[in-house]
Parts: sequence; C-alpha cells; structure tokens
Amino acid sequence: MHSESIKSVVVVGGGTAGWLTAANLARAFNSANPNNIQVCVIESPDIPTIGVGEGTWPTMRATLAKLGIDEADFLTQCNATFKQGTKFINWQTDVEPNQYHHLFTSIFDPTQFNLAPYWLKGCAGNSLSYAQAVSAQIKTAELGLAPKKITSKPYEGLQNYAYHLDAGKFADLLKRHAINKLGVKFIAANVTDVRLESDGYIAEVQTDNSGAIAGDFFVDCTGFKSLLIGETLGIGFTSVADTLLTDHAVTIQVPYDSDDAPINACTHSTAQDAGWIWDIALTNRRGVGYVYSSKHVSHEEAEATLRRYIGDAATGLSARKIKIDLGYRNKFWHKNCVAVGLSAAFIEPLEASAIFLIEAAGNMIADQLPSRRQGLLFAEQKFNESFMFRWQKTIDFIKMHYLLSQRSTPFWQANKCKSTIPESLTTLLGNWQEHCISAYDFAHVYEPFPMESYQYVLYGMGFKPQSVAEYRYTEDVKAAEHFNKVQQVTEYLAKELPGQRALLQKVAQFGFSSI
Repeated sequence: MHSESIKSVVVVGGGTAGWLTAANLARAFNSANPNNIQVCVIESPDIPTIGVGEGTWPTMRATLAKLGIDEADFLTQCNATFKQGTKFINWQTDVEPNQYHHLFTSIFDPTQFNLAPYWLKGCAGNSLSYAQAVSAQIKTAELGLAPKKITSKPYEGLQNYAYHLDAGKFADLLKRHAINKLGVKFIAANVTDVRLESDGYIAEVQTDNSGAIAGDFFVDCTGFKSLLIGETLGIGFTSVADTLLTDHAVTIQVPYDSDDAPINACTHSTAQDAGWIWDIALTNRRGVGYVYSSKHVSHEEAEATLRRYIGDAATGLSARKIKIDLGYRNKFWHKNCVAVGLSAAFIEPLEASAIFLIEAAGNMIADQLPSRRQGLLFAEQKFNESFMFRWQKTIDFIKMHYLLSQRSTPFWQANKCKSTIPESLTTLLGNWQEHCISAYDFAHVYEPFPMESYQYVLYGMGFKPQSVAEYRYTEDVKAAEHFNKVQQVTEYLAKELPGQRALLQKVAQFGFSSI
C-alpha cells in the first residue's frame, strides 16, 4: 500500500544529472533534517558517466552559490575555467577564415534600448561587427582575459560568465557536497528490476546488493538507457534526427604542452565538412571533439579530421567514439517519476544547453513537487508543458545555426532542405526578415535563449532584415552615445582584467575575497 504523503525521493543514476538534481532537491527540502523529505541516490559503481558536456551557462553561478559550494573550491577541484561565450569559426561560409561570437554580456540591455536597428543603420560605423558594437566581451575574450579580478566577490564579475569544467570531477564534487553537507543518502548498487503498483506508479527498485529501495517519487538519471521513464513506464521517444543531422561524436583529451599555456576564454566551435569541432579549455587540458553526421563522413575520416585539427599534440592520444540519439521523451514526468538529463532528452552540445536544462529541471521539481500524491498530476502537466517548450526552442535555436550557414558541402546543404526545418523556426526567420528582433518575440517565461542570444547568432551569421523601418528608430544620437560608451568600457576592461590562467593560479592559492 503506497503512502499518500511524499516523504522520500529516490534518484536512480549519478553523474552530473543525478548529483546536481539530488543536491538541488536536498537543499530545497532541507533533507539534513530527518523529519523532512529524504533524498537518496542509487549510483552504479560499474557504469561510467558520458561526461561530454563540459560547458555551462551563467546560471551555474547562482546554482553553485545556492548549494553553498565555494567558487574557489569549485574552480580548483573541477579544473574549471571561466567561459565568456562561444566563438564560431568558419561557420558563415567556405571562404576561410571567418568568425563571430555568441557572448554572455551586452553593455546595454536590448530589451530596454535595442541597439541592433541602429547597428543595421550604420550608426556604429561600418567596421564593427554586431558583437563588437554592443559588448566589451569579444575583445577581452580574444585577449584571453578573465571576467573578474582576484578581489571580486565569489560568483560576481566585471562581465557575465559561466564555466568550462571537467564533468567527472564536477559530479564527484557534487556527490561529496550532497552527502556531507545536504543530507543526501547514497547507495552504490546496480538496479536490477523495477516494481510497479497496480495503478502504474513506481513502488520500488530492486538492487544487486542492497535489496529493494522504496520511494514515493523517483528521478530517472540513467542516461540514454532511460531505465525508469522509458523501459519501465513505456514513455516513447521522439527523434529529431530529421532536423538535426549529426549522430556521432569522437573526442580526445589533449594535455597542455606547458603549465603556463594560455586558456581560451570562449568555447571554440569550428565548422567542418560534416559537422563541427568543439575545443574547450580547462586548467590542465583541452577537451576536443568532432560532432558529425555518419551519413556524410566515415567514422575513420571523422577521427582523422579531429586529429588534423589538434595537430602533433594528438599523436599517441586515444579517441573515444560516442553515438548520440538526438531527441526527447514524449513526456518527461509521468505519475511519480521524472526524467532529468540524457534520460529525458539530448540535443547536440552546440550551445551547451544540457547542464542548464538539468539545473532548470532540478529547480522546477524542487519548487513544484507536491507534499501529497494527489498533487502529482497537476505538477506533471506543468512540468511537461514547460520542458516540451524549452526543448523545442532549443532545437529551433541550434538548427538556426546550420540553416543560416552558406557552407556548400553536402552536409551543410542537407541542413537547408525544407523538410529538415521546423515550421516554428521558419515563421520566426520570416518575421525577422520584416522586423528587427524585439522583446515581444520572447514573451514566454521559459525561453531558454534570450533576445541577445538570437541577435549575436543571427547578425554574426550575416542575417539581416530585408528592410529596416528607419522611421521607427530615430534616436540616432542616443544610439551613438551608447556605441561610444561600449568602446570606452571595452578599452577600460582590456586594461583592468587579468589573464585567465594568471587569475586561476591566484584563485587556487588565495581564493576570492569574501568581503
């Protein structure tokens, strides 16, 4: 007989998804108090984590602060570095080199005063890219500078920032913190069976060494296997392979040649004939991987392409091939089970959305999980509506990068076929051919990518409206003052900010100021 009260949450699966979710829930529920909802993680000692996602969004700073994790400890224990956006290399055309940046910081909020129409009119001059015209971050990132100083408070900076991190070490840090500080219970075991109640709710999971583990609510963090939501509860999977055409990745971890090698301030994303290569800088190594379509290049040639990109440093290093099934579950929350991470969905890592959506899921579960089973259905409906919207917007945003490219190889041309383009994206781009992007296009509270993100990518890729209704944009003097201010701030920050590695070395030694 099940309990009507929800007093225990069982997270099946560890890794970033499992431990970040468990930590979020335990903090929200104050699980260190035995009278409150208890959180337990069952993690297999035999299944390695995928760990390809080493990029985060700026939201991670608030998440870590909320969990009570010291920023300096996080940086040093996870070999983490500061991420200030993504540099897209050779995405625009076959004529190389070309580049643009998707940054985290604009000097002025475009929802308050939108500089884009004035940039399109030429008010910033003809020599500045959109990113250069509205943000100081492109120059500081290109100089390899950090977004803050050693005197900055934890999780605060002179510019907005996220992190690059070692996913395995991050999961270990979260695990220690969740167990030692937040009251999460841990069971090292393999789940061998799942028992359902007569009404289809999960009653318990059977393990190989700890017997049956009962719970009132279950979180499926079992990765692509999707043991609970997929295999047990039978929730189907919607593939987006006909929209996003990559289906494999090959990765290599590349140590630095020296301890003082420079650290890139942005994720580098470099277009290739059949996909793109990510290049992420940690303190001790680079994580490099080629995301590609096996219909357009063989696995052997994909690895060879990656090794050519890395150069001599790839000699003797082993490569790892990963098959990626792009898509999402038809429901993320069903009865007393919710899927988080790869068990819920996976959309290729072009914009590092995976960890952000794990954060968002944990936050919503913590906020919306009812105290009694009677409230589960309403919470389920809200969660599924929210995350279906988020995943579909993420698909649109990523597809937009491929659609706007003028590269000519078969892979890139296939991405422009009408049958691969979501109707929602076609509608948006059609609207933006006639009107500049505005805040009215982003009215939904769950928008994963803000107005600024679309502006950086659209204008960086060379997209422009067919016409600008200049009669609507008459504050040229104000716009010119704003553009001048951006350049002044750019020059100031370029002189003030320290280099990435220099700051990280100081952080490891002294930490950040707590005053």
